[in-house]
Amino acid sequence: MTERLVVIGAPSSAGAYGPGQEQAPRALRDAGLIDLLRGRGVDVEDAGDTETIRMRDDPDNPRARNADLVAQTAGSVAAKVGDALAVDGSKVLVLGGDCTVEVGTVAGAATAPGTLGLVYVDHDADLNTPQSTDDGALDWMGVAHLLAVDGTVASLAGVGPRVPLLDPEQLLLFGQVEPTSFERGVIDERGIAWVHHDEVRDDPVGAASRVVKGWAAQFDRLLVHLDIDVVDFADAPLAENTRRNVALKLDTVMAALEVLVAAPNFCGLTVCEVNPNHGEPDGSTVQDLTSRLVRILAGAFGDGPSR
Repeated sequence: MTERLVVIGAPSSAGAYGPGQEQAPRALRDAGLIDLLRGRGVDVEDAGDTETIRMRDDPDNPRARNADLVAQTAGSVAAKVGDALAVDGSKVLVLGGDCTVEVGTVAGAATAPGTLGLVYVDHDADLNTPQSTDDGALDWMGVAHLLAVDGTVASLAGVGPRVPLLDPEQLLLFGQVEPTSFERGVIDERGIAWVHHDEVRDDPVGAASRVVKGWAAQFDRLLVHLDIDVVDFADAPLAENTRRNVALKLDTVMAALEVLVAAPNFCGLTVCEVNPNHGEPDGSTVQDLTSRLVRILAGAFGDGPSR
């Protein structure tokens, strides 16, 4: 069976702290993503973008800003992902946008038959709710909505064929630092699997290999979420969040991602939190990320060793 990669853009920063991430799908395409993948022999279908939504102020909903727009984007992503995965041999590459795009990816993948697991690669656990934090950005509340944690927004948690979209045993947090006290309570209470930042830092290939051969092997299909703020801004200025000297090196993250995407049950990767405005003015920062993603995906699609 010929494998096909369906690329879906979700140019929304509705759930973000500020604008910029809505530009990422176009920036990645402009950096040659589609042509480079095809040049490496990957059968690519570009399914286009959902509606472009720039982050805006929402004074009427200070603890869950732009929730309706976030849910709208997630629903649109879910429809495109569901259509793509309904075709045998298809996998998806979803280009965000802010982290709430993952709700749509999971919702779409959940319509396909078989069991589903999610490896969530991020600097944060994203398990907050509008009641546990007062900044109002849904950007770090996406996982809480996947699990339908008490206090989440019903319209966003309800995107998809079931509520919750994921049970705790279907989620593994990968690369996170210490969570907030509220998030720690959710992790402990629900027994969520967690590979700590330090373990990934010290042995990215080993950490990812243990996930693929152990936890992930129980599922028919595996999704991988990559929030680029897991990369230290001082090493590569790619992310929306500009935290410096606290996250992982880009090489470290890509080494782990290569292993995760090569898993035999891999069915989709979501890339979020890229803010093209934070890279070099000539676009070289985004071009470097694009070439790394192409190399990894081409390797996973049978183009020989990706190194």
